[in-house]
Amino acid sequence: MQTNFEVSPSTGQVRPATQCHSPNQDERPQGCAPTMVVIHGISLPPGQFGGPEIEALFTNTLDFDAHPYFREIEGLEVSAHLLIRRDGRVTQFVPLTSRAWHAGESCFRGQRSCNDFSIGIELEGEDETPYDDRQYEVLTAVLKAISAAYPAISARNIAGHCDIAPGRKSDPGTAFDWLRLYDGLGAES
Repeated sequence: MQTNFEVSPSTGQVRPATQCHSPNQDERPQGCAPTMVVIHGISLPPGQFGGPEIEALFTNTLDFDAHPYFREIEGLEVSAHLLIRRDGRVTQFVPLTSRAWHAGESCFRGQRSCNDFSIGIELEGEDETPYDDRQYEVLTAVLKAISAAYPAISARNIAGHCDIAPGRKSDPGTAFDWLRLYDGLGAES
């Protein structure tokens, strides 16, 4: 499991993440750099882990006939900058310098449209299922590399999807251990 990551502030590439291009991205607004991270949780189909469905969703290649739940999300065009699988593998879909389509209608400390200024990290999981130890180790390492590349991002600028879209989103859910993350980052909660 990789725990040494580097981020290029100019290209937004995370190394050594596996690269998988998502078309669901565009340019950030002029002069808008990443200043926060949004933590998400995802499993497709819900409650199932390890399959290719997340990558297929983010690359617009999901077979909507493969599972009844997929009909509910048909036509959805979403992405994230990074996905951290339960075994700690990291896939990058969007350069950190570009805008991924992960937050939707959102607000962080009075600033709307979080996609404009955030980095979206998906953890393979669901709200009620504990996340894997390897995910915390890798997430901590990735966040340290991100904050080294973009100093405006500190532990105080990391939020859950539930925090920026309350009532609409619940991820990463009650199973996510925020104190463990803050301890790993050496930050005060």
